[in-house]
Amino acid sequence: MSTQHAEHTAHTHSHGPACGHDAVPHGDHVDYAHDGHLHREHGGHWDECEAGGHVTHEGHEHQHGEGCGHRQVRHGDHVDYLHDGHRHAEHEGHWDDH
Repeated sequence: MSTQHAEHTAHTHSHGPACGHDAVPHGDHVDYAHDGHLHREHGGHWDECEAGGHVTHEGHEHQHGEGCGHRQVRHGDHVDYLHDGHRHAEHEGHWDDH
């Protein structure tokens, strides 16, 4: 799974622990969910941080949904669930790692 490097231009908001947006652990950095997409700080600016490709989370028996105990994060046209340090999204009868 690769990550795109696309600068989010005209992003004047500085993300951090008290910024009001969900912090999402993502590998070696933290993304912030903002307006339906994910931002990460990179070299003095903010990048869009979207995973490329399709990675199925194998052996995921837990069914996410309202009241499942995992935090929901809006991501584009769907909702991701924060679970064990990564995001899961429902996709065609299974869960993907984002």
